[in-house]
Amino acid sequence: MATSTSWAERLGAHPVGLRGAALSCKARGEGRPALAFPAAREFKQAGARASAGPAREAVKLAASSLAAFGLSALLQFAPLGAPSALANESTVLNFGPPKDGYVVDDAAVLNRVTKAELKAVLKELEDTDGFHIDMITLRKLTSKADAFEFADAVLEKWYPTIEEGNKKGIVLLVTTQKEGAVTGGPAFVKAVGDQVLEAVTTENLPVLAVDEKYNESFSSTAKRLIAAIRGLPDIPGPKFEESKRESNFKTKEETAEKRGQFSAVVGGLLVIAFVVPMAQYYAYVSKK
Repeated sequence: MATSTSWAERLGAHPVGLRGAALSCKARGEGRPALAFPAAREFKQAGARASAGPAREAVKLAASSLAAFGLSALLQFAPLGAPSALANESTVLNFGPPKDGYVVDDAAVLNRVTKAELKAVLKELEDTDGFHIDMITLRKLTSKADAFEFADAVLEKWYPTIEEGNKKGIVLLVTTQKEGAVTGGPAFVKAVGDQVLEAVTTENLPVLAVDEKYNESFSSTAKRLIAAIRGLPDIPGPKFEESKRESNFKTKEETAEKRGQFSAVVGGLLVIAFVVPMAQYYAYVSKK
């Protein structure tokens, strides 16, 4: 009988995991005259307490009203989406492979049409070719260094042995960081190929995510991976437009030109500031 092998046993001490694919000291009020008699002091303290009572109650009432208003507003305007939308990395890790499909939309950015299409094409891939791909959106990544590290952790958690994860693939998209990753078992990585794996993580996932086209990002990624597994021609992904990479900073030439204009203006103002008073003084003296 064949024995199962864990990822740790297979990978040994490789630090990169499965990534082969691809921040009494109070002031005493000295100088104020003290009350002469204890009775007068007690009378003054009582008066102060009496006068402070209504003010203190008014402050408490106002604070309670503000707290109630804040809680009401929070309950009214807080998003009431699915629990997965409020999940975090640990929830996704412990969630396990989705029972009703191939998509875990933690970031809540995919519409129902895209989810249905992904489930259909990924199920057809598994039934026909035996490869299983899970596609995950995550709103924010905080527990891992990058998307690849978290994707590796998901693969190891969901499919603990090499036998279970051999033909499994994980596609991850972190919407806040606009970062994507693809990882998988040995058979999956070999079938897709390093070139397509790298292209997907640098083109399909991040480029479309920058424009918040998350549905198109996942749809194009799934089609590209399926085509690679089946040996079909590659489907090129989108590229970052050069216009979006233009810097807002001025060039050296523009800065030098502006500096020259500024110097000329300042020089002219200085000349006027010195010459005009001297001319007026000369005219005044000459009249005398």
